Amino acid sequence: MNYIGWLIVFVIFAALELVSLGMTCIWFAIGALAACVTSLFTGNWIIQALVFIIVTAAVLILLRPIAVKHINNKAEKTNVESIEGKIGKVISDIDNINAKGMVKIDGVEWTARSQQNEVIKAGTLVKVVSVEGVKVIVKGTEDK
Repeated sequence: MNYIGWLIVFVIFAALELVSLGMTCIWFAIGALAACVTSLFTGNWIIQALVFIIVTAAVLILLRPIAVKHINNKAEKTNVESIEGKIGKVISDIDNINAKGMVKIDGVEWTARSQQNEVIKAGTLVKVVSVEGVKVIVKGTEDK
């Protein structure tokens, strides 16, 4: 394969990366670019293919963990993910047996269930332990 073929492969993988934004195809694009450079020095397609495979594998193994760490490090929790651990106020008695209960967390009302199947009275402060569907699972706090 000549350098134009490798450039086409590079563009395809780069375009796929732009569409996916998942850091999945960029490694193949880098490998194709290395194979493109190799094709300028040798016409042997086996050597070019080996360079493509080796460089792709190397950057995938060596650089991907670093890139993922830095990219995911800046991601902020949103909506449901940010609720766990927050303190809310019970606005309607929480009673798991009768499937009742509401809490207000950061100004938003949530259906609530208690973690220990205890009845928690309105006005009590609770901590969100987890989120199950549209319900928050809470436990009482010592603060009133």
